[in-house]
Amino acid sequence: MRKAAYLVALACIAGAAQAGVTATDAWVRGTVPAQKTTGAFVTLTSTGEAKLVAVSTPAAKSAEIHASEEKDGVMHMHAVEAIALPAGKRVELKAGSFHIMLVGLTRPLAAGDQVPLTLTIEEAGGKRTQVEVRAEVRPLGR
Repeated sequence: MRKAAYLVALACIAGAAQAGVTATDAWVRGTVPAQKTTGAFVTLTSTGEAKLVAVSTPAAKSAEIHASEEKDGVMHMHAVEAIALPAGKRVELKAGSFHIMLVGLTRPLAAGDQVPLTLTIEEAGGKRTQVEVRAEVRPLGR
């Protein structure tokens, strides 16, 4: 009987340690007909220590996690392996900061379209989960 109670308690502790990630205000910048790349933006909140490690979408050949940084008065953009998601803190992926680049778009994206994104989250213990997001395409000038 003690062994069963121990296993139940262990399962409860393990479940509490899992990070739950919510995604809000997901959007993608619209494009012009010949444009092959654009940015995607979202706000992520995790209940536990985690990180965003990958993104995929059927709307582009690849999706890359990027950071923008100012160096010597010039903005530079580069790919990063992951974005930390501290427990209980909002992490806003936005222009001029962390964001997602959609590369090799399969078609132009017009305001009002919906773009599915699959975010791969890695929890502190190494477990990976996916968060499915539908991002609204907003006008190019936004």
